[in-house]
Amino acid sequence: MTDLVIRPLTAGESHLFTSLPDPGLVGRAAFGQTYAAIDEGGGYRPEWTWVALRDDAVVARAAWWAGPDDDKPLALDWFDFIDGDAAVQLLRTAPLHAEYDLLLPPGWRDTPDVRGAAQARIDAAIAAGMNPLVERYRYTWTPECGLPEQPGRLEFHPEPDDAVILDVLRRIGQGSLDAHTRDAVGKHGTDRAAQEELDILNWFPSPREWWRLARTPEGEPVGIQVPARNFNGPCIGFIGVLPEQRGHAYAYDLLVECTHDLVGQGAQGIAAATDQGNFPMAAHFAKAGFPITQERINLI
Repeated sequence: MTDLVIRPLTAGESHLFTSLPDPGLVGRAAFGQTYAAIDEGGGYRPEWTWVALRDDAVVARAAWWAGPDDDKPLALDWFDFIDGDAAVQLLRTAPLHAEYDLLLPPGWRDTPDVRGAAQARIDAAIAAGMNPLVERYRYTWTPECGLPEQPGRLEFHPEPDDAVILDVLRRIGQGSLDAHTRDAVGKHGTDRAAQEELDILNWFPSPREWWRLARTPEGEPVGIQVPARNFNGPCIGFIGVLPEQRGHAYAYDLLVECTHDLVGQGAQGIAAATDQGNFPMAAHFAKAGFPITQERINLI
C-alpha cells in the first residue's frame, strides 16, 4: 500500500479538501454548510486544515475552526474520511487540539446509515485519544415559533462590573448540570472555570451592555442571562441560576427574557443549546417554543 502523506493545506488548496466525496449524513455537510463558505469567512485557515493523502487522493480530512480574531483553533469542526486508520493517524499527527463538535440530525440513532457514519467518526476520534464529554441539543427559534410570554417574576438590570459578573459565574458553577462547566471546575477549580466562562462571554462579538443580572422584586439575586450574537447570528449566550435560587424554574424566566431581548434587537432566528442530560433546561426550551434542530456530540 502506498505510504500515507499527512499535511496541512497551503493557500489556494481548498479544492483539495473538498475533493473527498461527502454523502452529507452527519457533520456540517448534513446541514447544507460547505467548507468553502466557512473558509471564505475566515473560520477555517489553511494551516488549521489537514488532509491525509494516498496516491495524491484525499482519504481523510479535518478542519479546525475559530473566530476571525482568534490565534488558535477553538473546535475540531469538520472531520470525515474513507479510511479510518488514516483518519486516526491524521488526528494524532496534526499539532492541533480542540474539542470535537460532531453535528447530527435529530433522532440520528434511528437511521442506520446516519448512525453508522456518526459512530465511525466517534470511534476514530476515540482511537486518536479523545474522550466523549456530552451529547447536546441545539435549538433554533424563529418568529413562527411564537414569542413566549414573560412571566414577570423577576427584574433585570445591566451590570458593568466584570468582578460582579465573575462572582455570579463562580457561584453558578457550584452544582451546575452543564457538563462543560463540571469538566472545567473538576480540572481547574471554580475560580478558573468562572474566568473561562467570562472569557467566552467577552468573546462574543455582541455588545457587553446586553448582559443582564436578574433579581426578585425584593432584591434577592437570582442569576444572569446573556443575549448574544456569535459569528453566525443571534444566540442565547448564557443562562445561569444561583444555587440558592434553584428549584423555582427561574431558568425559564431568564430564557424568555433573553429571547425577548434578542427579538428587540431585531433577531429573526435565535440559536441555543443545552446538554441532553440537563432535563430541567431542556424542558424550559420546549416550553418556550424552541424546537430541536440538531443534536451534537462533544469529545475532548
